[in-house]
Amino acid sequence: MTVLALALPSQASPQRPADTAANVQVQMRHVDFHVDSSIVLRIGYLRGELQPTAPDRSPDFDDKHSFVLGIDSAQIGITPRGLGDLLNRYTFAYPGAPLRKLTISIEKGRLKQQGEMRGISFSVVGDLSLTPQGELRLHPISTKAAGIGVGGLMKFFGIHLEKLVKVKEGRGVRIDGNDFLLSPTELLPPPRIKGRIVAVEVRDSEIVQVFHTASRVPARSLAVPDPKAPNYMYYQGGVLRFGKLTMRRADLLIVDAVPSDAFDFFLDQYNAQLVAGYSKNTPNHGLIVVMQDYRRTPPLRGKASKPSP
Repeated sequence: MTVLALALPSQASPQRPADTAANVQVQMRHVDFHVDSSIVLRIGYLRGELQPTAPDRSPDFDDKHSFVLGIDSAQIGITPRGLGDLLNRYTFAYPGAPLRKLTISIEKGRLKQQGEMRGISFSVVGDLSLTPQGELRLHPISTKAAGIGVGGLMKFFGIHLEKLVKVKEGRGVRIDGNDFLLSPTELLPPPRIKGRIVAVEVRDSEIVQVFHTASRVPARSLAVPDPKAPNYMYYQGGVLRFGKLTMRRADLLIVDAVPSDAFDFFLDQYNAQLVAGYSKNTPNHGLIVVMQDYRRTPPLRGKASKPSP
């Protein structure tokens, strides 16, 4: 197991009560948040807010471009397979991409990346570290092309991977010398996330990123209407839209119908999950929704699955 962390400077910032804040405050525990039908972010804990992408827009569950998830603090994991799928389906999913058919695995605390580079099979085993800018740096320890070690040969001739592979800008990946640098907040498709990564941990089955604000006064924990709920998403304050409903001074708690494992949630299919569950009002005019896991939710009759953009 590899753990890396950075000490970051802090700045003071004022705090507003969640119920009067302009942005919808968010708190999550034990949520498997789907990027698409198979790529999942494993959220152990998250505290943040939904930030509208335009002054005249409110966060809308039916429009993933309507908000950015600003993270104050969080612990989020992704499996090696999920990271590989993310790179293949989004980062390098454009004509002429230099890298294809990527797979990621973990070997003794190190990442192994395999795939095709300009049609030639390659593999890179490297150490994962965190840069001061919050990027994940994969530094190669072993590099092979077509099964042959090439790291020493590239060093002998003064050739760097940066000269051989040109990566399209704005995709969350860049190459510095022979190192791959990943920006986790830029890799993901909408809804975008924004936050400060302060540590990364390579476990046996996942890569865990720790987020924390630079503020001296972190956002306080929200008082959840059902404090016994082990797996939930809670939205408080601001204006929140979903389906035909608009909540002002939002007070929406979504809890797991089967709390024995993490709450499996897919924003693209939230309506089907709503239909499979039930809801009740609270005395404070809030709403508690008991929602089925995505993997346990049958598709809506007459509705095809909505593709992820």
